[in-house]
Amino acid sequence: MKKTIRISVSAIIPCLLFSLPARGADHDAVPADTVPEQLNELVVTGRRLPQVTIPAQVLSGDELKRLNSNSVADALRYFSGVQVKDYGGVGGIKTVNIRSMGTNHTGVVYDGVELGNAQNGQIDLGQFSLDNIESLSLYNGQKSEILQPAKDFGSAGTIYMHTRTPKFAEGETYHARATVRTGSFDLLNPSALVELRLSSRVNAQLSAEWLNSSGKYKFRYRRVNPAGETAYDTTAVRQNGDIDATRLELNFNGTLRCGSWSAKAYNYTSERGVPGAIVNNVWRRGERIWDNNSFVQGRFTGYWGRFTSLNNVKYAFYRTHYVNNDDKQLKIDNLYRQKEIYLSSANEYEILPQWRVSASYDFMWNTLDADMYGFAKPDRFSHFLSAATALSLDRFKLQASALGTFIHDELKGRQSPEDKKVFTPAVYVSGQPLRSRDFSVRAFYKRSFRMPTFNDLYYADMGNSALSPERVTQYNVGLMYARSRRSGFVPEVRVSVDAYYNKVKDKIVAYPKGQQFRWTMLNLGKVDIKGVDVTAAVTLNPVDDFFITARAQYTFQEAIDVTNPADNYYRDQIPYIPHHSGAAVVNLTWRGWNLNYSWIYVGERYNQQENIRYNYTQPWYTSDLSASKDFRLGRVSMRALVEVNNLLSQDYDVIINYPMPKRNYRFTLSVEI
Repeated sequence: MKKTIRISVSAIIPCLLFSLPARGADHDAVPADTVPEQLNELVVTGRRLPQVTIPAQVLSGDELKRLNSNSVADALRYFSGVQVKDYGGVGGIKTVNIRSMGTNHTGVVYDGVELGNAQNGQIDLGQFSLDNIESLSLYNGQKSEILQPAKDFGSAGTIYMHTRTPKFAEGETYHARATVRTGSFDLLNPSALVELRLSSRVNAQLSAEWLNSSGKYKFRYRRVNPAGETAYDTTAVRQNGDIDATRLELNFNGTLRCGSWSAKAYNYTSERGVPGAIVNNVWRRGERIWDNNSFVQGRFTGYWGRFTSLNNVKYAFYRTHYVNNDDKQLKIDNLYRQKEIYLSSANEYEILPQWRVSASYDFMWNTLDADMYGFAKPDRFSHFLSAATALSLDRFKLQASALGTFIHDELKGRQSPEDKKVFTPAVYVSGQPLRSRDFSVRAFYKRSFRMPTFNDLYYADMGNSALSPERVTQYNVGLMYARSRRSGFVPEVRVSVDAYYNKVKDKIVAYPKGQQFRWTMLNLGKVDIKGVDVTAAVTLNPVDDFFITARAQYTFQEAIDVTNPADNYYRDQIPYIPHHSGAAVVNLTWRGWNLNYSWIYVGERYNQQENIRYNYTQPWYTSDLSASKDFRLGRVSMRALVEVNNLLSQDYDVIINYPMPKRNYRFTLSVEI
């Protein structure tokens, strides 16, 4: 009789055989419906735990490397339902919005622990390079596992970043890789990666990167007035987009007889210009930002029979120095310091082979200090308590969860606001109604929220300490067809369609108030969002050693403001959300040669609340092309890559008056031993 192994997905591979080159050891990075890589060295007989197929999109391995992307934000453009706000250039700020619910509703998890920013709630994904990223995944709602930190149940959508996991063959004790990139914008971007096998159960990894660029590029500035006459039409050079940044990251991974553990130390330091808006013939800005972001985190997964425990700890310190030296504006020189302590314990118990339950508790402390006169200096104490269950009934699977969030803020020298208490449930179901296991359906209902940030509540002259949390209700129904074979003309094909409806309540907006038109933050907004996401992927193998892979996604969204029927913009599309958007990637692979073409399209939008001609923003699309060659010289593996981005040299703005680069080039050489 074969023995059943009852351990969590996150622990099974490192606990059984640490040295095997298994990919995707962390379940955060790979969704449930991903076809696993075969392990030739060992056959493990086990039981698949009940797991709901929650809609997920994944980029990993060679597919991620082939994309014409330099940062995580660039790669996320190829996911459906995602809007990337890009302010231009190598060092420009890049944030992500999922299904039009707002950047603050998107959780970003790095190797199992969520990144935070209590000051403004936004994570600049331009700070994270793809050089050390093994996979990216996007979940709408939450991921398929019920064994997760309580805080992970709270986001409306979550991005999971998973760094490369060392894989050593028999007799190997180290790996080393050096990469250098150069190209347009005076780009110089060297990086290095060293992996060490310290023992049969412990390995270490050190990743370092330097990014330097002037950020200068030519752009066309053309504006047409409401009468249709050309107001401006000139070519200029983008200024103040320079960046000088370093990233250092140290990782440890290990296994124990009853579990696995990991530890990470991270530091990102940068000085960069802030490329401001091009308005009124002003081409240069005096804004600069110095960032010094550091955090350390640890993670332990233990299993004892039917019981599994997942525990996280993290300390983060973020230092931001902002200067504005524009002669025509008020001079600003401010220093901000954020601190965060995060503790989490998630525990799961298998009641029956088909039924599991979990309970999680998270504690988080955030504080913000600034050298501004009269700054509130808030401290936030957050408690998250969740309960979840997963049930497998033959062809159908059910997952339900409930999250209670309790938040207390304390202000120095001021009266503290009322405590916030929010309850958010979620229900997921998936199944295979037909005999064919290639076809599946899924649906979910979820409520989530986002707390007002420190800036929303306490920023000088604007903050409103009486703000309520911004709430979202999500409905999703979808179907998927996926077939995979080891050989044949069509080894793999996958198609999925999801229709969704999101309702945003108590949306936090800046609103003019008072005789002097001073702005304040209020709960005024209501937004209804209806959309459809379509994704498709196919792999063809017409002849030996020759593969054609195609991937496409399309999104339709109607995201309208339904706050007040008296408003001129009532039932108008909210700013910067296109009705139609999509992307396509085609890759040809033959004996180490790779040719990759990618295309991104964003339809017409409006840059203000009123959908009138004056606020109209034209659609844009870009074509990117890259070619690479992998070859070996003895034990040394090498890759040469040439990229042409914006191949047709399109003029476009992601954000109005923030012009993007025209045609540009990048050259990469990697050496690995």
